[in-house]
Amino acid sequence: MRKTRSLPFVLPPLLWCLLTAVIAHAAPTGESAGADKAGSDAAPAAVSALEYSKKGADTCIKCHDEDSEYPVLDIFKTKHAMKADSRTPFAGLQCEACHGPGVGGALFMEQALRNGSHVGKVRPGEKRPPIINFGPKSDEPVSVQNGMCLQCHQGNHRIEWQGSAHQANDVSCASCHTIHTAHDPVIDRVTQPDVCYKCHLKERADFFKPSNHPVRFGQLGCSDCHAVHGGGTSTLLLRPTLNETCYTCHADKRGPFLWEHPPASEDCTLCHTPHGSIHPALLTKLPPLLCQQCHSQLGHPSVARTTQGLPSGNPSGFLLAGSCTNCHSQVHGSNHPSGVKLMR
Repeated sequence: MRKTRSLPFVLPPLLWCLLTAVIAHAAPTGESAGADKAGSDAAPAAVSALEYSKKGADTCIKCHDEDSEYPVLDIFKTKHAMKADSRTPFAGLQCEACHGPGVGGALFMEQALRNGSHVGKVRPGEKRPPIINFGPKSDEPVSVQNGMCLQCHQGNHRIEWQGSAHQANDVSCASCHTIHTAHDPVIDRVTQPDVCYKCHLKERADFFKPSNHPVRFGQLGCSDCHAVHGGGTSTLLLRPTLNETCYTCHADKRGPFLWEHPPASEDCTLCHTPHGSIHPALLTKLPPLLCQQCHSQLGHPSVARTTQGLPSGNPSGFLLAGSCTNCHSQVHGSNHPSGVKLMR
């Protein structure tokens, strides 16, 4: 009988690759085995800071409670935490919708508790995982901070934010708005001026002058005249022109009049200062000095309007009673057929 030669068993190439991978995984090298043993007693491996927390806001409020340096619980009283509204952050990633992925931050806090360091404080040699913080003390560029807000707040009054005076001066949203509070001070007419006064110190001083708009009494807010998120004027006015902004309250000065006073219809600030003045009616100067800026060569009928050129011969009584407006009372314009001199 002829003896046959046995042939070696040959595995298909794909099956051979799979078998090699299984053997390599089941039998780790000595170096990896040692590392696994050491890791069982050590701190958990670093979690990527690009991962989101599975518990959402529950992870954050374990540390940011009412007793912490940065409490956040009042956000649940605001519109941002309306989970039933799909437009809000809490309908999705909750805190991380604004602050970015926080699993790395949560792991940092757990390790801080384990090694005895202060919660929320970075010890020498430690580096907190990246997370977006907001406000004047943040290390993030203002463009990054505002970019997070503008993901949702693009329409309505914020559409003109790009290129506005506040945007050009690197004002962050968090410099004015307080998110983790039940009532944002900047949207309340009573508390809003105090927020604006942080930067606008001159305007704060003006509102304490004897003649002023009632802003510090809560009857008027800065946003009643100014479009703080952007406007068509250099001073961010609500209306296209200064006069139209004034007419929203002072409609009786709008006209049209049969006899107009040109400065009044051209620019209110030719005679008035909007925030406050030491003169009555927010005037820039007292009459007759105010009137003589334009009417310096006119008189009754041919003398300058000075105390020496007054027909009454009693300059003190003229000046104290109201000066030019004693007779020319309709300084903004007149509809009377005989009101060409703005006297009736």
